[in-house]
Parts: sequence; C-alpha cells; structure tokens
Amino acid sequence: MRARRLSELVELMQPAPVEVLGDDAVVGPDVVLDNRHVTPGALFVAIPGERVDGHDFAPDAAQAGAAAVLGTRLTEASLPHLLVEESVSGLSWLARGIVREARAGGMRSLGVTGSSGKTSTKDLLAQVLEAEGPTVAPVGSQNNEIGVPLTACRVDDDTRFLVSEMGARGVGHIEWLTSLVGLDVGVVLNVGAAHVGEFGGVAQTARAKAEIISGLTADGWAVLNADSPACRDMASLTSARLAWFGEGGLPRGEMQVFARDVACNESSQPRFTLMARRGEMEEQAPVELQVIGRHQVSNALAAAAAALAVGMDIATVAERLSAAQPRSSWRMELMRLREDRLVLNDAYNANPESMAAALRTASELAMVQRQRHPGARLIAVLGDMLELGSMTTAHHTAMGRLAADLEVDELLAVGEHAPVLAAAAVEAGTRARVATREEAAELRLEAGDVLLVKGSRGIGLEQVAAAVAENVGEEQS
Repeated sequence: MRARRLSELVELMQPAPVEVLGDDAVVGPDVVLDNRHVTPGALFVAIPGERVDGHDFAPDAAQAGAAAVLGTRLTEASLPHLLVEESVSGLSWLARGIVREARAGGMRSLGVTGSSGKTSTKDLLAQVLEAEGPTVAPVGSQNNEIGVPLTACRVDDDTRFLVSEMGARGVGHIEWLTSLVGLDVGVVLNVGAAHVGEFGGVAQTARAKAEIISGLTADGWAVLNADSPACRDMASLTSARLAWFGEGGLPRGEMQVFARDVACNESSQPRFTLMARRGEMEEQAPVELQVIGRHQVSNALAAAAAALAVGMDIATVAERLSAAQPRSSWRMELMRLREDRLVLNDAYNANPESMAAALRTASELAMVQRQRHPGARLIAVLGDMLELGSMTTAHHTAMGRLAADLEVDELLAVGEHAPVLAAAAVEAGTRARVATREEAAELRLEAGDVLLVKGSRGIGLEQVAAAVAENVGEEQS
C-alpha cells in the first residue's frame, strides 16, 4: 500500500470497529506479520498463533523500524496501535479497503483456484501480466485467510493487476476470500482429490471451487477447464462471460483457448501453438515453456485465457509465457548435477493428480537419459499424500501401481502410508521399500540417473532432494 496515516487506514477499514491509540502516525508502505521482515515505516500485524503470539514480538518490530501495530490489545511496543476485535479479520478489512480503492481507480483483480497447479499457474499469469503493467501476486503459496489479504496489502497507486491464489479447506472459504479482492476474472483449473478428506467428497470440493466464479458480475470472466467435467458443470453457476481452455473439445463461450501440436523437449519442457478463438476470429502464436512437465500446458492455457480476458494480445501473451521462469521453490524444480544426474524436486506438496503428473514427467526424463546412459535408473522418493480421508489407501495403492507402470526402477516410500505405497509397487513388479527421510537422504545417484522427490508438505522431502544433490557435490570434491 502507499504510505498513509492511521486515520486513513481506519477509514479504509470501515465498517470494521477500529480504535487508534497513540499519534496519527504515517505507516507503510509495507504490511508485515513477522518482525524479522519489518521495514522502516511498516505496519506490524500481531497475530496470535498456536505456539507464539505476535503481540509478544511487537517491541522487536518497533526496534526494527515499524511505525505502528495492528492487533487485539496494547503491547509493550512504544508505537501507535490500531486495535481490532480479531487480528486476521482486521488485516482482511484493511485488504478490502485497499483493493476496493484500487479497483475504483481501474486495477483489475484476478483469482486462481483448483485442486492442483494453483501456484504454478499464478506464477505464469503474473509474469504475463507484468508485460502490461505493475502486478502484485503472492510470494510462494500464500493462498489462505492470511496470505490472500497480506498479498492484497501490497497493492499501491501504480498497481494494474492483482493476482490472488485461493485455496480452501471447505465450502465457504473461497467465497470469503473473493469478498476481500472483488474479482474481475476467476480461474478454476481442475477439481481433484486434494483435501477430499476435509471437504467430504469431490462434489463438495467442486462446490467450494465454484465459489470463485459465482460472485462474478456479467462484465467479469469465468475461466474454466473444459477438460475437467466438474469445471464444465460450473458454467451454469455464474453470470460472467465464459472463457474455456483445454486440449479436448471446448464448449461454446465468448472465448476458447487451446493448444495444438504439443511436444516436449529432452528436459520435458512443453512447446505448442497457442490458439484463441472468439466467435469466427481465430488467432495463434508459438509458445515454448521454460517450466517442466507436460501438465504445465494446461496451466499455461489457463494463464493465457485470463490474460486475454483482461485485454492482452495473443502475441504478447505467448512471448511472456515463453519467457516465464519458475518462481516458487520445490515445484517441478529440475537440478542437473555432475555426470548428467537429474533431481526433480517437486516436494512442496502432493495430491493424487500432482503426484501422477510428477511421475509421468520423471519417466519422460528417464527415457531421454537412457538414450545417453543405457544403465540410467529412475528412482522415486514418494511421501504421504495427506488429507485424503477414506480414499487414502486407494490413492496410495494407485500411485504404487502407477510407479510400476512407468518403470520406476526403485521406489522409496516415506511416511505413515509408506507400507501401502511400497506394497502396491512391489506387487506390480517394481523394487520398493519403506524408508525414513534420513535413509532416503543417503541415496547415491549414478551417471544418468533420474531422482523424483515428491510428497505432501508435512513430510519435508525437500530435505532429501537437497541432501542427494549435496552427496553428488561431495563425490565431485
């Protein structure tokens, strides 16, 4: 946000009840939750947590240069305070006010949701929009009740586009997030099994994801995946204009965005012809993605459709997609190590759809590697996929079988559900064993080997990828 006086923030946060204690200080531009990230003039938001209370760190924030504290009580920091009933709610009201003001000035607000691919698509979309003007997008995966408003608070007078990534744990969550940022474009990537244990079923998941488009006006755009039956069914839930994206047959809508002549290079980076159709007019432009994996084509099409919806031309969209780099760590991150050894680090999170995509990408990389190194192995370290409820055993069994179908040479399963995963792989004909994270970190790769590391965030398998890469470096030294 631009620097403002506390009295201005109170006005922005209406109708939330806010009390100012202390001087009418000027705060901004930064809004921070962590005292270690405080910049001069920052507004420090004190949020109570399960283990620590942000209010206790307000004096440290003051020492680092914060100008004021937003919280639920007076702290020991010698700073002006904005007191609210609940800290996260207060942050949300601030975000609402900032975005409402910016949209009145012409800023466009875009939101992305889906069971998988949200962060990758958000990163692609942000880099495309940056060609048109200043763009604010989440850092990493800030997609919850704290991350969405915190991202929105970075909007200032120059911002042309706000991109929000929206996750959910149940019905009503995305509806609330959209109330903060007032979307002009809502994107639904897919509906899968991610968090199905918390949602209560795929139908409930679809209902929750559809909230990103249900509040759009007739002037807005609903960008939907035509390759997902659940997304197709959402068309009736919005009054917005429809932009379909996909690789199969696309329903009628005001815009259709699709890919032709898809192929991947030896690093599994896709290239294709981007197609856009509006009525009888059809345009095309070549795209060569820098991100890894065949599944990124769908993400790129979603980003393209959203960018075209806000008025960008197809040539610029294709050019920016081709230049876009991975921005978020541990998501299809390919490390090329000594003697052509590859580590595909996709350890940030996992669900059945994303794990299947990662396995297929690793298999494609291994096929190329074996042409140069006939003895090259495909090794997978796979961790638990969490929050799958009653479908947990079935999905881990399916991943073990898929690993065998894709000719994984050795599978190390880590986590509570590792025995199920490993047993299914062994039964299907692949070498597999249960391992601890520490045991997996001791892997030694040989020339040409491909290692996939994939699991839910709580398993912490990014440590395995880093350790194996370090092992290769130690061998070299």
